[in-house]
Amino acid sequence: MPTAKLILKDGTVLKGQSFGAPISAAGEVVFNTSMVGYPESLTDPSYHGQILTLTYPLIGNYGIGDNSRDQNDIENNFESGKIRVKGLIITEYSENFSHWQAAKSLSAWLKENNIPAITGIDTRALTQKIRQHGTILGKIIAGTSPEPDFYNPDLDNLVAQVSISKPKLYKKGPKKIICIDCGMKNNILRNFLSRNITVLRVPWNYDFIKAEEKFDGIFISNGPGDPAMLTELHSIIKKAFSFKKPIFGICLGCQIMALAGGAKTYKLKFGHRAQNQPCIDTKTKHCYITSQNHGFAVNEKSLKSGWEVWLRNLNDKTIEGIRHKTLPFFSCQFHPEASPGPSDTTNFFDQFAAML
Repeated sequence: MPTAKLILKDGTVLKGQSFGAPISAAGEVVFNTSMVGYPESLTDPSYHGQILTLTYPLIGNYGIGDNSRDQNDIENNFESGKIRVKGLIITEYSENFSHWQAAKSLSAWLKENNIPAITGIDTRALTQKIRQHGTILGKIIAGTSPEPDFYNPDLDNLVAQVSISKPKLYKKGPKKIICIDCGMKNNILRNFLSRNITVLRVPWNYDFIKAEEKFDGIFISNGPGDPAMLTELHSIIKKAFSFKKPIFGICLGCQIMALAGGAKTYKLKFGHRAQNQPCIDTKTKHCYITSQNHGFAVNEKSLKSGWEVWLRNLNDKTIEGIRHKTLPFFSCQFHPEASPGPSDTTNFFDQFAAML
C-alpha cells in the first residue's frame, strides 16, 4: 500500500498506509468504538464533515453489500445513498473479505466514492488523545493532491448539505407523519413504514404549517453539526407545539425540540459514538443499552417549565432524552433504529405509533 499520514491541528503526525482513494481530506477527527457496522456508519449523514476513527482493530473482513433497494426505493445495506465521512482511520485493514452478502471490498468501495482512508494507525493512542484533548481537527494526506487547510465543520450548516431538496411521500397506512429530514438514516424510515405509517419526508427548513400539510404527528431526525444554527427549524417546531400533536425526535431531533422549547445545547468534549452506551429511564430506572452518534447535548439547567429529563447516560450523566410533562412530545439522543443493533429501544417507534 502507498504511504499516507494523518496530521492533527496540535502538530501530531501519524504515519500509515493508504487503502482508500489517493486524495487528501480535512475535517473533525472523531472515534467510534463499535465492533461492527462500518458500512452503516460510513453512510450515516450525522458523520458529515468528520474523519472517522474506528477503534475496533480489524476492519474490512466482511466487505460491503450491494446497492440493492427495497420496495420503497430505500437502500438495503446503507443508511443513506452515499458515504458521508470525509475520511477513515483504522488500525488494521483486512484485504480479504468473507460474507455471503458482500459484493466488494471496503477499499474498492472507498475508492469508488473518492474517500481517503489510512491504516496502520495506533487508534487506541489516537482515541486517548481525543479523550484528553477534546474535539480536534485533522487531515489525511494521501496521493499527490494538494494538502488542504484544516476544516471545522461546526462553522457550516451541515444539515442543509445532507437534507433532501423537496418533499417526498411514502404512502402506507391511514396515519400520516411529517418527517423532517435533517440527515435521516434509512433505518428510521424503514421503522415507520414497517408500522404502516404514511411518511411525508420534508427538507429541514420546509414550513409544513404554512403549506397547510395534513398530519397526525411530527418526527425530527438525526443530523450533523451544531443544532443552534438551525433557527428556521426552531421557529417551525415552536409553532408546531401549539397543535399538541405527537412529536418524536431522535439525536439532533432531541436537541431541536429542546431549543424550540427555550432550552440551550452545548458541544460535548469528544461526543458519544458507540453501540454500548448505557442509558437509564429516570422514572422507571430501566437501563437500556444504546447505539449513539452525537457531538452535542442538551443543557439540563436550561430546560424550561413543563419539560423534564427522561433518559440519562450512566457514563457521564448527560441528558439522553427529554419529554414534556403533559403534552405528547418526547425525544432521545441515541438511535432506537440502530442497525446493526442493539434493539433495546425499538419500542419507542411503537409508542409514537400508538400516540398517533
